Parts: sequence; structure tokens; C-alpha cells
Amino acid sequence: MNQTSQRRLLITAGPTHEPIDAVRFLGNRSSGRMGVALADAATELGWHVTLLLGPVAARPSRPGVVVRHFKTCEDLRTLLREEVTHADVLVMAAAVADYRPKPNPAMSGGKFRRTNAPLVLELEPTPDLLAEVSAARNPGQLFVGFALEPRAELLESAKAKLVRKKVDLVVANPLETMDSASVEAMILSADGTRTDTPGVMSKTDFATWVMAVIEKAACGTRSLSAVA
Repeated sequence: MNQTSQRRLLITAGPTHEPIDAVRFLGNRSSGRMGVALADAATELGWHVTLLLGPVAARPSRPGVVVRHFKTCEDLRTLLREEVTHADVLVMAAAVADYRPKPNPAMSGGKFRRTNAPLVLELEPTPDLLAEVSAARNPGQLFVGFALEPRAELLESAKAKLVRKKVDLVVANPLETMDSASVEAMILSADGTRTDTPGVMSKTDFATWVMAVIEKAACGTRSLSAVA
């Protein structure tokens, strides 16, 4: 982490919209509120924050947050490549689509007209953006992923994501968090540490709590980098 200037935090938030034709898309219900709350909380703590924000209504309330917008997975991929090398910490809170429609000439160039015949969409996997940037990160950077899973599968899924994505922390949220104003979650660390929220929290309070855990982990990463 940069010790001589303001700490730099890069956050991604919101869904991606993967186009079917000029007007239709595949998306999800992510509101982006968690990532926006994290951006506000980090700015309050003195971080320089860049927020990569998907197509949502939520906006940060703190004037110091730099916001760049994306729609698709490829849009976000481009922004990440431009921004991640400048960040001390990356928080990947965006809900990137796992699949997108495969390019289809019949649906390009405008709006596909409805007929009474069945329509089949062929989907292809999107690139794993967090794994991509994690594999090429700079020494001393701290990377944080998010896991949203059914509560019964949450712990094992978060542990697997730590290894698969090669990140330092995973914020693990139960599936019901998506439609709720409150959160009860845990953070798993690559060193095996587990930190649970002190009960159910509002998303605003949760963002402050998450940032406290990130700051502690970032200080440890900075110390190890300095020794190296």
C-alpha cells in the first residue's frame, strides 16, 4: 500500500446487463447499494475511492467518490484493466453475469421481432474478471471478493472462492441479503481467519464494519510488502 499518499480503493458495484438485442438484456437484481455504501464509508475514513458502477439508480452520497459507469461484463473488464494497477485495495462487489448471449446475426442491428415460434438463446460463459486481475496483481495489493449463496452453502462456497479467485478476503452474504436492507454475514481470510458480524446490521453500518476489517488486513499486507 502507498504509504506516502492517500490510500486508493477501487470498488465495483451493481449488475451487468448482457445484451440480447438492441433493447433486451440478461441481468440480475443487484441494486448496487452495498458497493455504494462501501464507497461512502471508505471516503469517510479518508480513502481515495473510485467506484465502477453498473446500471443502477444508487449513487454515493459523498462528493469525493470518483464514479465510472459500465453496462456489460466487457465494459467492466476494460475499466478494471485501466484502474486496478493504481489501487491499493480492490473490492469486487459487482454482480457480474456468469453467462451472456452468444452473438447471433439474427438479433444484431436492432430489435428482434416477436413471433409465435419458440426462441432459443445460446449462452456463453463470461470471463472471470476477479481471477483475471488477481493473477496479475502488484505486490502489496489487497483483493476482496464477495460471495452470495444460500445460507447452508455459504461457508463452503466462500472458502472455495478464496482459493479459486486467489484473493485475500471474501465477504460472504446469505442469499436473502439481496432483497433486504439489513445484513448478517461473515468475512473469511486467506489465512483461515473468520470474522462474523455482531448480529444483524443495516447495510450502512455493515459497510463501515467491512471497511474496518479491510483496513486491518490492508495494514498487514503493507507491512509484509515493506519487509519483502
